[in-house]
Amino acid sequence: MSGLVTLAAMTPARTNELLDRALVEEAAKKSGLVWVGAPGAPARALWHVWHEGAVCLVGDGPGEQPLPGLTSGARVEVTVRSKDKGGRLVSWAAKVVELAPDSEAWQAAVAELKGKRLNAPDGEAMTQRWARECRVLRLEPTGTTLPLPEDSLARAPLPTPATTRRPVPDGLPRLLSRKRRGK
Repeated sequence: MSGLVTLAAMTPARTNELLDRALVEEAAKKSGLVWVGAPGAPARALWHVWHEGAVCLVGDGPGEQPLPGLTSGARVEVTVRSKDKGGRLVSWAAKVVELAPDSEAWQAAVAELKGKRLNAPDGEAMTQRWARECRVLRLEPTGTTLPLPEDSLARAPLPTPATTRRPVPDGLPRLLSRKRRGK
């Protein structure tokens, strides 16, 4: 028992740090999406895997998710949502580390990502494509969790030429009811 440290014997700061780390890891493992906000860019939803203490992402290649503003060494804010309710669970600061293609760390991360990638157009050849055309990133937590915001952070939708449904024309209900009676 001499090698074991109990939570009661630790300082409150160290206890909070361990609890924060456990919360980040559990939330990231259970959620398929994280919201990543890079400086100067709006937060965007990205699919990921949790591997060896960090969120791992692949993107910036043909057919893969875009990773704007995520450059090696940058600081980002990562937010994890609840898988069942979709609400914000935890946010934390992370450091972006780009993995060199075919390095040991890259191969380990890609092995995990490969199992979670859905509908890959090239099947087993996707790892070679990732090495040639994509970036694999690790978002490593840098400390304790960030306080959750007081408001919802909802933003107005971006302008788009797409339209929403228009009101139903006046004669349509009568036209539809005639079709039903005629059968």
